[in-house]
Amino acid sequence: MSTSMQTVSAAPTNKACLKTYKKFIKSACNSTTYPKVCYKALSPSASAIKTDTNKLCSIALSFTLNATYNASSSIDSLSKMKGLSPSEKQIINDCAETTGEAIYELENSLKALANLQGSDHKADEMSDLKTWVSAALTDEYTCTDEFDGQKVSKAVKNTIKKKVLNLAKLTSNCLALFNLLDY
Repeated sequence: MSTSMQTVSAAPTNKACLKTYKKFIKSACNSTTYPKVCYKALSPSASAIKTDTNKLCSIALSFTLNATYNASSSIDSLSKMKGLSPSEKQIINDCAETTGEAIYELENSLKALANLQGSDHKADEMSDLKTWVSAALTDEYTCTDEFDGQKVSKAVKNTIKKKVLNLAKLTSNCLALFNLLDY
Protein backbone atom coordinates (compact mmCIF):
# COMPACT_ATOMS: atom_id res chain seq x y z
CA MET A 1 0.00 0.00 0.00
CA SER A 2 2.84 2.39 0.75
CA THR A 3 4.25 1.66 -2.70
CA SER A 4 1.22 3.08 -4.47
CA MET A 5 1.38 6.18 -2.29
CA GLN A 6 5.00 6.71 -3.30
CA THR A 7 4.06 6.32 -6.96
CA VAL A 8 1.22 8.78 -6.61
CA SER A 9 3.36 11.36 -4.82
CA ALA A 10 6.24 10.94 -7.27
CA ALA A 11 4.12 11.81 -10.30
CA PRO A 12 3.39 15.41 -9.27
CA THR A 13 7.08 15.92 -8.47
CA ASN A 14 8.09 14.73 -11.96
CA LYS A 15 5.35 16.87 -13.50
CA ALA A 16 6.49 19.83 -11.41
CA CYS A 17 10.10 19.32 -12.51
CA LEU A 18 9.09 19.04 -16.15
CA LYS A 19 7.03 22.20 -15.81
CA THR A 20 10.05 24.00 -14.30
CA TYR A 21 12.31 22.73 -17.09
CA LYS A 22 9.88 23.85 -19.80
CA LYS A 23 9.55 27.23 -18.12
CA PHE A 24 13.35 27.54 -18.22
CA ILE A 25 13.37 26.69 -21.94
CA LYS A 26 10.54 29.11 -22.68
CA SER A 27 12.37 31.89 -20.84
CA ALA A 28 15.60 31.15 -22.72
CA CYS A 29 13.75 30.96 -26.04
CA ASN A 30 12.16 34.35 -25.39
CA SER A 31 15.66 35.83 -25.81
CA THR A 32 15.79 34.57 -29.41
CA THR A 33 14.48 36.07 -32.64
CA TYR A 34 12.21 33.07 -33.24
CA PRO A 35 10.96 32.02 -29.78
CA LYS A 36 8.20 29.68 -31.05
CA VAL A 37 10.63 27.83 -33.32
CA CYS A 38 13.09 27.61 -30.43
CA TYR A 39 10.55 26.27 -27.94
CA LYS A 40 9.12 23.75 -30.42
CA ALA A 41 12.63 22.42 -31.09
CA LEU A 42 13.84 22.28 -27.49
CA SER A 43 10.81 21.53 -25.29
CA PRO A 44 10.77 17.80 -26.18
CA SER A 45 14.26 17.64 -24.61
CA ALA A 46 13.21 19.39 -21.40
CA SER A 47 14.07 16.42 -19.16
CA ALA A 48 17.59 16.30 -20.64
CA ILE A 49 18.14 20.08 -20.55
CA LYS A 50 16.67 20.59 -17.06
CA THR A 51 17.81 24.14 -16.19
CA ASP A 52 21.34 23.78 -17.59
CA THR A 53 22.26 26.55 -20.05
CA ASN A 54 25.20 24.55 -21.43
CA LYS A 55 22.94 21.58 -22.19
CA LEU A 56 20.34 23.93 -23.68
CA CYS A 57 22.92 25.36 -26.08
CA SER A 58 24.39 21.96 -26.90
CA ILE A 59 21.00 20.42 -27.66
CA ALA A 60 19.95 23.49 -29.68
CA LEU A 61 23.14 23.21 -31.72
CA SER A 62 22.74 19.45 -32.18
CA PHE A 63 19.13 19.92 -33.25
CA THR A 64 20.24 22.56 -35.77
CA LEU A 65 22.99 20.31 -37.11
CA ASN A 66 20.50 17.44 -37.56
CA ALA A 67 18.09 19.76 -39.36
CA THR A 68 20.98 20.80 -41.61
CA TYR A 69 21.76 17.16 -42.43
CA ASN A 70 18.08 16.67 -43.33
CA ALA A 71 17.98 19.81 -45.47
CA SER A 72 21.14 18.73 -47.24
CA SER A 73 19.57 15.37 -48.02
CA SER A 74 16.43 17.08 -49.37
CA ILE A 75 18.51 19.38 -51.56
CA ASP A 76 20.50 16.41 -52.85
CA SER A 77 17.22 14.67 -53.72
CA LEU A 78 16.15 17.69 -55.75
CA SER A 79 19.24 17.34 -57.92
CA LYS A 80 17.89 13.97 -59.11
CA MET A 81 14.64 15.47 -60.43
CA LYS A 82 14.06 15.08 -64.14
CA GLY A 83 13.59 18.09 -66.39
CA LEU A 84 15.69 20.57 -64.43
CA SER A 85 16.95 23.58 -66.36
CA PRO A 86 20.68 24.31 -66.35
CA SER A 87 20.13 27.25 -63.98
CA GLU A 88 18.09 25.07 -61.60
CA LYS A 89 20.84 22.43 -61.61
CA GLN A 90 23.41 25.12 -60.82
CA ILE A 91 21.32 26.59 -58.00
CA ILE A 92 20.72 23.17 -56.48
CA ASN A 93 24.43 22.32 -56.73
CA ASP A 94 25.38 25.66 -55.16
CA CYS A 95 22.87 25.15 -52.34
CA ALA A 96 24.14 21.62 -51.77
CA GLU A 97 27.65 23.04 -51.49
CA THR A 98 26.72 25.85 -49.08
CA THR A 99 24.62 23.47 -46.98
CA GLY A 100 27.62 21.13 -46.82
CA GLU A 101 29.74 24.04 -45.63
CA ALA A 102 27.12 24.88 -42.99
CA ILE A 103 27.30 21.27 -41.75
CA TYR A 104 31.08 21.55 -41.42
CA GLU A 105 30.76 24.85 -39.55
CA LEU A 106 28.07 23.56 -37.20
CA GLU A 107 30.16 20.45 -36.47
CA ASN A 108 33.06 22.74 -35.58
CA SER A 109 30.80 24.84 -33.39
CA LEU A 110 29.76 21.74 -31.46
CA LYS A 111 33.45 21.02 -30.86
CA ALA A 112 34.03 24.62 -29.74
CA LEU A 113 31.07 24.39 -27.36
CA ALA A 114 32.40 21.14 -25.91
CA ASN A 115 35.86 22.71 -25.48
CA LEU A 116 34.39 25.77 -23.78
CA GLN A 117 33.75 24.17 -20.38
CA GLY A 118 37.27 22.97 -19.71
CA SER A 119 39.10 25.75 -21.50
CA ASP A 120 41.47 28.28 -20.01
CA HIS A 121 40.72 30.48 -23.02
CA LYS A 122 36.94 30.79 -22.73
CA ALA A 123 36.76 34.11 -24.57
CA ASP A 124 38.62 32.60 -27.56
CA GLU A 125 36.44 29.47 -27.57
CA MET A 126 33.29 31.60 -27.32
CA SER A 127 34.50 33.74 -30.21
CA ASP A 128 35.22 30.60 -32.28
CA LEU A 129 31.80 29.22 -31.45
CA LYS A 130 29.99 32.36 -32.58
CA THR A 131 32.18 32.67 -35.69
CA TRP A 132 31.39 29.10 -36.82
CA VAL A 133 27.66 29.54 -36.26
CA SER A 134 27.63 32.95 -37.96
CA ALA A 135 29.43 31.43 -40.95
CA ALA A 136 26.79 28.67 -41.13
CA LEU A 137 24.04 31.31 -41.09
CA THR A 138 25.78 33.20 -43.92
CA ASP A 139 26.00 29.98 -45.96
CA GLU A 140 22.31 29.31 -45.43
CA TYR A 141 21.35 32.75 -46.71
CA THR A 142 23.80 32.45 -49.61
CA CYS A 143 21.80 29.46 -50.82
CA THR A 144 18.54 31.42 -51.05
CA ASP A 145 20.30 34.41 -52.61
CA GLU A 146 20.95 32.17 -55.63
CA PHE A 147 17.32 32.61 -56.70
CA ASP A 148 17.62 36.34 -57.35
CA GLY A 149 17.08 37.01 -61.05
CA GLN A 150 16.93 33.31 -61.96
CA LYS A 151 14.08 31.40 -63.53
CA VAL A 152 13.43 28.55 -61.15
CA SER A 153 10.41 26.25 -60.89
CA LYS A 154 8.09 26.80 -57.96
CA ALA A 155 8.71 23.26 -56.68
CA VAL A 156 12.48 23.71 -56.52
CA LYS A 157 12.29 27.22 -55.12
CA ASN A 158 9.71 26.40 -52.44
CA THR A 159 11.44 23.22 -51.29
CA ILE A 160 14.82 24.90 -50.89
CA LYS A 161 13.48 28.13 -49.38
CA LYS A 162 11.34 26.28 -46.83
CA LYS A 163 14.23 24.08 -45.68
CA VAL A 164 16.80 26.86 -45.65
CA LEU A 165 14.54 29.39 -43.91
CA ASN A 166 13.94 26.87 -41.13
CA LEU A 167 17.71 26.32 -40.82
CA ALA A 168 18.36 30.05 -40.68
CA LYS A 169 15.82 30.44 -37.87
CA LEU A 170 17.33 27.58 -35.87
CA THR A 171 20.87 28.86 -36.44
CA SER A 172 19.93 32.41 -35.50
CA ASN A 173 18.33 31.10 -32.32
CA CYS A 174 21.55 29.27 -31.43
CA LEU A 175 23.50 32.52 -31.65
CA ALA A 176 21.02 34.20 -29.32
CA LEU A 177 21.11 31.32 -26.84
CA PHE A 178 24.90 31.46 -26.68
CA ASN A 179 24.56 34.90 -25.10
CA LEU A 180 23.03 33.16 -22.07
CA LEU A 181 26.23 31.22 -21.40
CA ASP A 182 28.31 32.42 -18.45
CA TYR A 183 31.65 32.70 -20.26
